Amino acid sequence: MTLAELNRQQRCRIIRAGEQDSELQSRLYALGLYPGIEVEVLRFAPVGDPIQVRAGSTLLSIRKSEASAIEVEHTP
Repeated sequence: MTLAELNRQQRCRIIRAGEQDSELQSRLYALGLYPGIEVEVLRFAPVGDPIQVRAGSTLLSIRKSEASAIEVEHTP
């Protein structure tokens, strides 16, 4: 499952981030989105893109295309 597939208010843990594109992977890691981090989907823009997420105490907005490169697992 990817981050782009989650619904609002769902929490997850990142398994892999941007492995197919080293430039995207570097960007995601710099934003704090790397394996092991817990993320919560907060909201979507009116047309569904971008997605606002919380990683720790940081709020981030990322494109849906970037979110689809982040593999996640649900957390309770």
